[in-house]
Amino acid sequence: MRFTPDSEMGKLLGKVVSAAIVSGAVAMGLVVLYHTNRQPRTDDSEIVANFIGIAPQVEGPILHLSVRDNQFVKQGELLFSIDDRPYSYALESAISEQAALEGQISDETRRIAALVSGVSVAQANIQSMEADVVRSAAAVDQARADVANAQQGVSRTRAEWTYASNNLHRIEPLLTRQFVTVDQVDRARTSEMEQAQSLKQAESQLRLAEAGLQAALAQEQRARVQVQQSEAQHQQAQHAVTTLEPLVNQRGARASAVKNARYNLNNCRVYAPFDARVTNLTISEGAYAHVGQQVFTLIDARTWWAVANFREGQLQHIIPGMRADVYVLSKPNVRFSGVVESIGFGVTPDSDVVGRLAPGLPDVQRNSTGSIWPPGSRFGFACRTLRQNCFE
Repeated sequence: MRFTPDSEMGKLLGKVVSAAIVSGAVAMGLVVLYHTNRQPRTDDSEIVANFIGIAPQVEGPILHLSVRDNQFVKQGELLFSIDDRPYSYALESAISEQAALEGQISDETRRIAALVSGVSVAQANIQSMEADVVRSAAAVDQARADVANAQQGVSRTRAEWTYASNNLHRIEPLLTRQFVTVDQVDRARTSEMEQAQSLKQAESQLRLAEAGLQAALAQEQRARVQVQQSEAQHQQAQHAVTTLEPLVNQRGARASAVKNARYNLNNCRVYAPFDARVTNLTISEGAYAHVGQQVFTLIDARTWWAVANFREGQLQHIIPGMRADVYVLSKPNVRFSGVVESIGFGVTPDSDVVGRLAPGLPDVQRNSTGSIWPPGSRFGFACRTLRQNCFE
């Protein structure tokens, strides 16, 4: 056979091109394999977010429902309000009871002040009566001294009268015998009469002094009785004085009642605790809300996570803190930048292979191929997005 130069060059060129294509494919496969291992990716993932059930802390009919299902709400927006009239009345009653207690404390303070003043007055009366007792005792001593002086005067005057009377009776018989003169007898008679009069006056003075002593003794007795009465009044006044402690101790309870009533009143209006999506809204205005019973659910829109499953051999190339790109089916042309937050360290094995174990770890089942994901080899990582509300 004859071969032309052109045909031989064509065959050689074809071989070179084929070899180049094969080499390129192999190189491309190696590059893809390298990037796949060094920068693993998966579509076995899901987007998750925190959510809470909104449940009222007070009960009552819902008067206003300010949101609708699937609505986006900002933090602090009103979600719904409950009829607050019973709680408003309860707050007014608590405030009134607190004011009444303060009024009782004020009245009791004034009453105690008056009782304390009465105690002071009773104490002053005791001191005054004790002074009267001292004065009465001094008056008794003076009256006894006056009685003693009067008794001495009576004794002296009686002695003088006795002398004058005896002298008169002695000289009167001598007048008939003219041993004495008439004038002497008259002077003796006059002296006797004067001494008799002086004796009467001394006896009168004695009786007056004795009466004064009796009056002084009676006055002293009255003063002592008044001291006893004043002491009794003083003790009674002291016993009547009470303390404010029982009323003051109620202040804390009344203040707590006011705070609790105000707290319940404020809870009649429920606000969004954070930026969120409303979901599972199945009630309307007029429904009766119960304490602790969920009305609807709020999905936290501030932060979202992507939880992805990778083969065990790829986990060595995933490190917490590294950058990650996340795509979602709802927005396939938008790339969300995230950061690897953590890597799971355990899953629940496939019950078809090792049997059912106790719960407590994430339950990650095999995919349909079976050989790609051996039991217990799937781990997840959380990718926290940098953009908030990225799925509004």
